[in-house]
Amino acid sequence: MKALKWAAMLWVICAGLALAQSHEQGIIVTGEGRVSMAPDMATITLGVRENAKTAKEAMGKVTDSVSDILAILDDLGVAQSDRQTSRFYLNPVYASGSYSSGTPQKVNGYEAGNSVTVMVRDLTVLGDMLDAVIDIGANDFNGLSFGLQEPGPAMSAARALAVQDAMARAEELAQAAALSLGSVIRMTENSRGGAPMMMEMSAARSSINDAIAGGEVDVQAQVTMVFAITPGL
Repeated sequence: MKALKWAAMLWVICAGLALAQSHEQGIIVTGEGRVSMAPDMATITLGVRENAKTAKEAMGKVTDSVSDILAILDDLGVAQSDRQTSRFYLNPVYASGSYSSGTPQKVNGYEAGNSVTVMVRDLTVLGDMLDAVIDIGANDFNGLSFGLQEPGPAMSAARALAVQDAMARAEELAQAAALSLGSVIRMTENSRGGAPMMMEMSAARSSINDAIAGGEVDVQAQVTMVFAITPGL
């Protein structure tokens, strides 16, 4: 019985020592890096919304207008792989005040819509494209955003800045606490790249050139680093 008690006590002591050794000790810091670049592409969702007495007529109007929009995109050199239908619908339009309990609502007409999401890789044609599609009937827009076609180099630069920032923070903390900074024990990343710069369509048409010239896209990186420490400098 005594042997079992001693064995149990020894197990508790060893488990406590193992837990203490496994507990990570050191300076834990988070560094951030940011790179801002002028955008070289834009993404826009544009389309047509039409009303008519019959479903066929409403859909016919939308189809004709969207065909004209696609023709303009062809003329401007927008590749077919850079455009995709993002919304296509046909809904009845009910007469106001026609609902009553047990009585079907009166259909007053139909609304049809078709939207296309377009990536514009040549920003010099963006203003002309917006003017052209609006002139031929595009009346349904879901915002305009600018971004980077190749965010990789900017992200690499942001990561390097984040590591430098973390190391500088750790060194500053170690000096303030009269500690010696050791090697890196662990490092993790939490980054997000190329967040698009959004722009309202009301401003896009009137000042598109200024917006492209003055806007920037931020690429941000974040790293958390754990450094070993020893007493004394």
